[in-house]
Amino acid sequence: MLNKNVETFLGCDATFDDARCVLFGAPFDSTASYRPGARFGCRAMRAESYGIETYSPYLDRDLTDIAVFDAGDLELCIGDAAVALSQIEAFTAAIMAAQKRPVLLGGEHLVTLGALRALIQRHPELHIIHFDAHADLRDDYLGAKLSHATVMRRAWDLLGDGRIYQFGIRSGDRSEFAWGSGHVHTQRFNFDGLSDIAGALGGSPVYFTLDLDVLDSSVFPGTGTPEAGGVSFDQLLSAARTLSGLNIVGFDMVELAPEYDRSGVSTALACKLLRELLLIFNQ
Repeated sequence: MLNKNVETFLGCDATFDDARCVLFGAPFDSTASYRPGARFGCRAMRAESYGIETYSPYLDRDLTDIAVFDAGDLELCIGDAAVALSQIEAFTAAIMAAQKRPVLLGGEHLVTLGALRALIQRHPELHIIHFDAHADLRDDYLGAKLSHATVMRRAWDLLGDGRIYQFGIRSGDRSEFAWGSGHVHTQRFNFDGLSDIAGALGGSPVYFTLDLDVLDSSVFPGTGTPEAGGVSFDQLLSAARTLSGLNIVGFDMVELAPEYDRSGVSTALACKLLRELLLIFNQ
């Protein structure tokens, strides 16, 4: 059993034994290719979550209706991506061994790979639904195989063809799009076709990974690699609700870098969105 974290995300104060899912942070951003700072995202969300209510008027449900345990942030090896990923993998595996669902807060997007490595051991038929501005399909970035720019390519190494579904993508190297066209489903710019894919997946195990830079940078400037032309909060929330009937075995939210939005609006948005996702995926 784990002890309750001293500072928890609003409403995520169940005991470990009672919880249906376990929230934890992975404060790692050592491969950030533009602006670092995502390692501070999970801590900022906990601190600022008390500016929102536990009740969702969108869903007419409350975080007090579900049992979420906040385990706090992992103490990761900042200087070595391989070690950090192994630490995330081990913690995710421990959560699943206790028959609970992992919910990961980043950190940069590479942290997703650690959770995926654990999940694929439990769910060999795992599929990924990926919301992002960036394709993240490079085989390497400046010679590094482990990077936030390669995370979906490393996920493909684990899963193979036809099991990764990307939406909102509006940035990437030409070679990424060329390679991806034969190996993953990529919907550029928006969420068109999401409901069809959700219907086709049925009861298959699904991991949902959300890079917050899928949002337009005018709405969400607090991220390491902002990209103009993204979706609105309402569009993102509507897309997430499309996934409510799926067998979501884990999910993450990554790439909040709070220091690039000193107004605090990006952090407040991330907090509200996490509240909604916890409720959507814990019906």
